Amino acid sequence: MTTKTGALESKDAIKRRIEEAAKFADLDQLCLSPQCGFASTEEGNTLAEEEQWAKLRMIVEVANEVWG
Repeated sequence: MTTKTGALESKDAIKRRIEEAAKFADLDQLCLSPQCGFASTEEGNTLAEEEQWAKLRMIVEVANEVWG
């Protein structure tokens, strides 16, 4: 999941990327995490704190839906 912007990606888009990755590695060997954390540069990315929390909540929701 990108951390470059505050916009949330759709769950379906994330799940499609997981499905694509599962063609090359077993699903139980995959995971979902924020890309590069939330400060991939010294200045950090332009995300509000609530946007960061929303992304983390989305990661948990998608992971529960994919891996149960």
